[in-house]
Amino acid sequence: MKINKVETIWFEALPQKEWAKQNASARQALPNNLWVRIHTDTGLSGLGETYYLPRAVAAIVHDVFAPLLVGRDPRDIENHWSNMFALVNFCGAMGAEMRAISAVDVALWDLLGQIAGLPIHTMLGGRSRDRIPIYNTCVGYGKYPDLDAWLNGRAAELAADLLDSGITAMKIWPFDQFGPTLAGPGREREQVMVWGAVTAAGTLGHHISNDDLKRGVAIVEDIRKAVGDRMAIAIEGHARWDLPSATRIARALEPYDILWLEEIMPPDNVDAYVRLKADTSIPICQSERVFTRFGFRPWIEKNAADIIMPDLSWGGGLTEGRKIAAMADTAYLPLTCHDTIGPVALWAATHLMLHAPNALIMETVRGYIDGWYDDVVTDRIPVAGGHLTLPDRPGLGTRLRDGFTERPNARVEITTEDNLKAW
Repeated sequence: MKINKVETIWFEALPQKEWAKQNASARQALPNNLWVRIHTDTGLSGLGETYYLPRAVAAIVHDVFAPLLVGRDPRDIENHWSNMFALVNFCGAMGAEMRAISAVDVALWDLLGQIAGLPIHTMLGGRSRDRIPIYNTCVGYGKYPDLDAWLNGRAAELAADLLDSGITAMKIWPFDQFGPTLAGPGREREQVMVWGAVTAAGTLGHHISNDDLKRGVAIVEDIRKAVGDRMAIAIEGHARWDLPSATRIARALEPYDILWLEEIMPPDNVDAYVRLKADTSIPICQSERVFTRFGFRPWIEKNAADIIMPDLSWGGGLTEGRKIAAMADTAYLPLTCHDTIGPVALWAATHLMLHAPNALIMETVRGYIDGWYDDVVTDRIPVAGGHLTLPDRPGLGTRLRDGFTERPNARVEITTEDNLKAW
């Protein structure tokens, strides 16, 4: 069995005015993603996905990795990962290169499961559980205006609605609105639109006022007053604050039984998090901006985090994800997977979360699951009673919808042995 074709799929964005006529309340989703399919000479193919800079990642897949893959046995996943990483790490791998590795790796695992006739979680070593609890990251999309709700005085109403649907954990980012944005000097509080939506990215904040601190905490307080401790609340930081500000935020949140404080500072200085963790009782979660087991190692060894959250579609795929899970498990730390990425990434992460003994909870966005994910794959991932499950199917358990590559603005590139590019 040999790989005979490597395929990438991404979409050009519509002009924003045209998109707004179709959907004024949500950003364009498809143009941020890249899908990879690895085909074999037996007719089987595997599917992977990543997010961010799809045109750049597609170039890496075809120009750099396809020559390492075409003509080789798809079942040698560990060797393929090592080869791809060794090649790009020669010049530095932790960017679009690692996103390309991640998408290819998930596609290879999907393919391996299909070859064996077994789900990925079985290929990883079997299940530790048959379902995993979920939390809702409160992004707005489609019929769920969740972001607008908690930002505009309806956090309690949102929490009650989530509980009614069986979801008992939610994630919000109430302090982003007070940090500096990308708008430039004199305009630090102005919102900046990227990809048709207000971006969560911003420069580092070095001060948060008492009033702003109280306004952020008030959102959490409203949830607690309305639903008590029935709702677990995670706080996302989007790497927006320095150490003194992060410490003030953490201490202000301590009375509210916070599930975790996630990446409140940039992840570039592990020692700063060691200091933060020593100064607060709130569990610290380190998440998707850290790539590979090498990136997560100091967080675990230096006691800088309480919860480890890799993103499989950014940080190394399933091959690396299971190693990160095992490394966290040796320190008795729980694992969760980041996902506001796409449907394929969610299916892949759920396989790992069913397998890993230290899996805690899985990130979801209900507006995406009950929205644009249906435009991409043939199956909606099963959600019931605040938990994710998976059907007992080979590989991932889903595939791209028929006609997906024929849609307007689709950009499809295929590399075969006949058109391999010279290195």
